[in-house]
Amino acid sequence: MGATSKDEAEVEGAVESQYDQEKEIRAFDETKAGVKGLVDAGINKLPRMFIHPESSLEKSINAREETFSIPVIDLEGMDKDPVRRKEIVDKVRDASERGGFFQVVNHGIQISVLEEMIHGARRFFEQDTKVKKKWYTRDRTKRVVYNCNFDLYSPTAANWRDTTYSVMAPNPPAPEELPMFAAKY
Repeated sequence: MGATSKDEAEVEGAVESQYDQEKEIRAFDETKAGVKGLVDAGINKLPRMFIHPESSLEKSINAREETFSIPVIDLEGMDKDPVRRKEIVDKVRDASERGGFFQVVNHGIQISVLEEMIHGARRFFEQDTKVKKKWYTRDRTKRVVYNCNFDLYSPTAANWRDTTYSVMAPNPPAPEELPMFAAKY
């Protein structure tokens, strides 16, 4: 909501000039608690570092008007026919170059394994912050990472999310390097 008078505009301008986004982000990041830590602390107002300017929201809304579909790549028969394998490799290459995302079906991973990975990830994020801090880092050379927004310090506003990821190639981490939920996979 904008100012309705010259005095209100001056007050808003003064408040705006006093806000130090980098300081707020640094203080948040140093807690290593992520957005889940804010929720657990019982915040009742979204911190300013997560509020996107109206102009970026308008661009985001307009961008959604475009139709985007994620390619589905079927791996069925990949291991039985060299011609089929080449077709699949070409589809993966094309999808990777065009958008970077694709869905894979008939990959052979049991639904129960996929569901357990989702449940395990939930268990990880629900753990006490003290436990999760072991993996919290901004070091991009680490093979196992937990943090809030890998690009926390670069965007106009942060996204409301916590993330964990593992670099699996060329050398995957040893099971003991992984959070408990992922170690058996």
